Amino acid sequence: MSQDDFYRGDPPPYGAPPGYGPPGYGPPGYGPPGYGTPAYGPPRYGRSAYGPGWQRPTNQLAIVALFTAFVFAPVGLVLGLVAGRQVRRTGERGGGLAVVAVIVGGIVTTFMVIGLVAYIWVLASISDGAFAP
Repeated sequence: MSQDDFYRGDPPPYGAPPGYGPPGYGPPGYGPPGYGTPAYGPPRYGRSAYGPGWQRPTNQLAIVALFTAFVFAPVGLVLGLVAGRQVRRTGERGGGLAVVAVIVGGIVTTFMVIGLVAYIWVLASISDGAFAP
């Protein structure tokens, strides 16, 4: 055995690797189109993916009571009391609105009564207690 016939672990000469033929098909494609990716991602826990869902309605009298408490306080006070009773009976939302209407209506009505008493007292003191001309 000569020195040239001895295999020394050298790499084979460059060229096509042995045993591989040309591919029998084209480059890999992307496959058939599917349904696509979701537009907003997966749904979150605890919430519906289709909106807030059903909520209890708000008592309309509570809304009117709060508005009226600022416009004409005694009426807002009474409407707030009635709306609070309706909210407890029916289970609707708006109990906080009714409470705020009662508080605002009560405070403003108290100031109105104090102002009316002070106005009458000032008029009476100006005219020496006589209401006749």
